[in-house]
Amino acid sequence: MPLSEYKGYRLRNRVFIGFLAICLLSVVTSAVLSFVILRDNAKKQSMTDMQNKSEALMSSLDYALSHTQVQTKEIPEVLDNKIYEIADINKHDIVIYDLQGNYLLSNKDPNLVAQKKIPESVIKAIKKNGKRYDDKSYDNKLNATVISSYMVLKNNMLDDIAYVYFPYYHNESAYMDVFKHYFAYIIGVNLLIVLFGIWLSWIISNNLTDAITRFTSMISKINLFDKDLRPIKYYKNDELNALVKSYNKMISEIADQRERLSYIEKQSAWQEMAKQVAHEVKNPLTPMKLMMQNFERKFDPNDPNIGAKVKGLSEVIIGQIDVISRVANAFSEFAQLPERHDEEITLNKEVRNVLNIFSDENIFVHANHDDIRMKIDRSYLTRIITNLVTNASQARAEGRKSVINVDLEKIEKRIRITVEDNGIGIPADQLDKIFDPNFTSKNSGMGIGLTMVKRMVEDYNGTITVLSTLDKGAIFTISMPSNL
Repeated sequence: MPLSEYKGYRLRNRVFIGFLAICLLSVVTSAVLSFVILRDNAKKQSMTDMQNKSEALMSSLDYALSHTQVQTKEIPEVLDNKIYEIADINKHDIVIYDLQGNYLLSNKDPNLVAQKKIPESVIKAIKKNGKRYDDKSYDNKLNATVISSYMVLKNNMLDDIAYVYFPYYHNESAYMDVFKHYFAYIIGVNLLIVLFGIWLSWIISNNLTDAITRFTSMISKINLFDKDLRPIKYYKNDELNALVKSYNKMISEIADQRERLSYIEKQSAWQEMAKQVAHEVKNPLTPMKLMMQNFERKFDPNDPNIGAKVKGLSEVIIGQIDVISRVANAFSEFAQLPERHDEEITLNKEVRNVLNIFSDENIFVHANHDDIRMKIDRSYLTRIITNLVTNASQARAEGRKSVINVDLEKIEKRIRITVEDNGIGIPADQLDKIFDPNFTSKNSGMGIGLTMVKRMVEDYNGTITVLSTLDKGAIFTISMPSNL
């Protein structure tokens, strides 16, 4: 068995056993929890019943003694017949003792009262608690817990005159009968859950290991120089989806890095050339300009024709010098981007301000939000928009009214700027070179405008792409982070 398959088999078993263990634990936990809940509810209900019965009993006794100021020795006479009525109404036995713990009266036959005197320890406990004392014991004959409640009986002057013994029997095994009654249902339901869990865990573990094996196979084939890397198609929204997204992002970055390396190689060569051109051209500019101005100033002005000739020559030469200076500055600027000064701006407003200079063009701005905020250098943004719109304007087709659409979109934390025209378009063989230094399809210009745009966009970790159809127009799309 191959190592990868063995590991997948082990993972499948671990997932399956984990699901099975959870199901079994669920069965045991639900059974134990049901037992505990039934037991606690039975105990609480028993205590509530005892409390209610004892309060009803004491209320009946207090009412029977409330008509006169009764003393301890008068209790048998006052309650002689009423004690039977009170016991029948409350459906409970009553035993009354004096303050020394001696038997006084009961609804039962005196010979059936087992306890003729309250133990001294119980009397001390009653006095310590002040009002009531509960003594818990177990009756083997009845197989039940007996809670002996001793309560202080007072007369209408609130003087202690006796102790009332109130035996309450609670069969703690009753909740076991209820539990046994429901236990069969609990086991049956949980058994169905276990069987369903076994089936579901087997399906999930198989799908999981199959997906991981497939992903592992694709990841192991990654090669930095392979141009045929394909993304994984996975549509489930789970943890593996994050793995797939990371893989797809990685191969996309690999492709971008390949293009970036190629671009950097070309760019590096052009940078060196730009620096050299700037250095070579700038050196003679100032001396040449001063020399010609000086020659013009010293020339004989008496000659009626010579002055005009010299002045015309001077203007031509100075104009050519200015052209050379502009070329040198452009190449120098290409060699190194200006220092950035990022600030938070409203993209909608800034783009409209930039487009004001194109007053004679049919330019339409669209935005998916009224207030798109981003952080960028204003001069960078101005140069990017100006270059793209200028190119779109210069690409107008003969006999067709030029229309330029500028779309601004904010999608989560990214900004997308699209400049679309209906001009002549870009030939397919030129699309790959459109951002190369010194490449231009126009009769004039130095061909570094789009190169500068791409450099500025990439300086913000963004991308710029172009799509074009001949005689229908071109679409330039910029995507960059909002940096907010």
